[in-house]
Amino acid sequence: MVSVLSVVPRGALAVPRTAAASVSLSVLSLVGLVGLVGLAAVPAAAAASTTPATPALPPPVRPEDRGGDHLTVVVEHAGAGRDGTYEVSCHPGAGNHPDVAGACRVLDSNTRWGRDTFAPVASGGSCTMLYGGPATAHVTGTWAGRPVDASYDRSDGCEIGRWDRMVPLLPRVGSASGSASGPSSDSPQ
Repeated sequence: MVSVLSVVPRGALAVPRTAAASVSLSVLSLVGLVGLVGLAAVPAAAAASTTPATPALPPPVRPEDRGGDHLTVVVEHAGAGRDGTYEVSCHPGAGNHPDVAGACRVLDSNTRWGRDTFAPVASGGSCTMLYGGPATAHVTGTWAGRPVDASYDRSDGCEIGRWDRMVPLLPRVGSASGSASGPSSDSPQ
């Protein structure tokens, strides 16, 4: 009797066609076929035994897991009605910011591919020696899928310009020199 463990194409073996040889090959083919079917059935049975009977529920959505862009803006020394902590979410717009739609609009208009929307003023540049007042802002969160941790002040002409490009995300404040944001009740005449 021939013992073959691998699958051999039909007619590949040159075995004499005797009744005993035919029965042996038939039995061997049947055993091989049953073995292959049995092997194919094992993974399905194993998979069925490890699959839970009921589907697992996803964890609850936390505020920090929500899609879209979310920023926290902390403003100090900008004056009454401007100081405070504001939340703004864009795409879709939400939050306690006084002008969510305007804040999202200015963020979208200042966002360019390959450029940091909240980049600090480049070092080594020439800035006018204007003082825009004591106002400061700190912006944290996520914008365009990237973490944000940016600080703003109005200490010179470059910083004033950087602040003013973010109005109304940052509050409009005036300066003693009449910056691009224009005079306000806080600026001396």
